[in-house]
Amino acid sequence: MATLEIKDLHVSVTTEDGPKEILKGVDLTIRSGETHAIMGPNGSGKSTLSYAVAGHPKYHVTSGSVTLDGEDVLEMSVDERARAGLFLAMQYPVEVPGVSMSNFLRTAATAVRGEAPNLRHWVKEVKGAMSDLDIDPAFAERSVNEGFSGGEKKRHEILQLSLLAPKIAILDETDSGLDVDALRVVSEGVNRYKESSEVGVMLITHYTRILKYIKPDFVHVFSAGRVVESGGPELADVLENEGYVKYTGKQEVASIG
Repeated sequence: MATLEIKDLHVSVTTEDGPKEILKGVDLTIRSGETHAIMGPNGSGKSTLSYAVAGHPKYHVTSGSVTLDGEDVLEMSVDERARAGLFLAMQYPVEVPGVSMSNFLRTAATAVRGEAPNLRHWVKEVKGAMSDLDIDPAFAERSVNEGFSGGEKKRHEILQLSLLAPKIAILDETDSGLDVDALRVVSEGVNRYKESSEVGVMLITHYTRILKYIKPDFVHVFSAGRVVESGGPELADVLENEGYVKYTGKQEVASIG
């Protein structure tokens, strides 16, 4: 059993006008087997939370704590966080020209597992995972995300999830840019990994459509850098019908259908 505990987290970014506080005291606990949907309008701090936990250097933690099984995450380097069991599927996966997907995946798995996977077993494992996600085997020799469509990039993020087997998976707007078919395949990939493990999931999204495929245990509403309301899956239904205007006062961001 793993537990990610975030307490009174404050995070700032540097702007031309000086530091700007984005997160203003976030409290959140995610345990093995739980799926937490983080919902809210643009600019509410959802992605900042994901990058701060993952260790992005742009985001400066000014106070508060993040622990994984009691260990101080904020004292870890980015690669140490990954080896400890944290995984971030990015909203906008980066391209890495000149590095093949096959080399990238095996290098990442070696770093996380502490030793290089047996090559014969590894090839079988990767082929099976790619087949599950409807990924053309030819993609294994293409440069990481180079020339990939949005849906292809997201499928490869979930491929990494299944092969790296983290304790806590942070999925930052994984549904962004996906058509209906790609959303279904990606969601099935997440659910398949959940069924085979005790992973805890932080699922960040604007919309309820992905929650029709990945069922949350808890829903948290973000607004102005804080969790302003928490509840069960029924809270997503309220947001579907009423939007975020209750929390922001802005009618234009209320449509989340």
